[in-house]
Amino acid sequence: MIATDPLRHFVLAQDPVYPQVLAELGQARKTSHWMWFIFPQIAGLGFSPMAQRFALASRAEAEAYAAHPVLGPRLTTCTALVTRAEGRTIHEIFGSPDDLKFRSSMTLFAHAVPAEPLFAQALAKYFGGTHDPATLDRL
Repeated sequence: MIATDPLRHFVLAQDPVYPQVLAELGQARKTSHWMWFIFPQIAGLGFSPMAQRFALASRAEAEAYAAHPVLGPRLTTCTALVTRAEGRTIHEIFGSPDDLKFRSSMTLFAHAVPAEPLFAQALAKYFGGTHDPATLDRL
């Protein structure tokens, strides 16, 4: 990762908490604050400073995130952990409003990286395959 990496702020935010993220998702229960930079959304959905800082500006930026040598594997690992959770709803895993943020993030990446089936699988499992309309509007 080079210093001019435009996604570097995601890596810097993730590095200190990533082991905790894996532990929480492995237990199918998010308890700390990391949603913005683990499962980012398209710009324009969130208005808090954190949501704005970690929003992805476009489909192209989401493609770059998914192709990033650190962020891409982390995204698929975390998505796989959520998708493998049994006996819990998405609301039980994330609470509100993070359950909705997850849907937005999965919609974004399902469209940005259609060759990766995990994102569509997550939408199918937890949202009946229905994509987030607000994300679709911004794509």
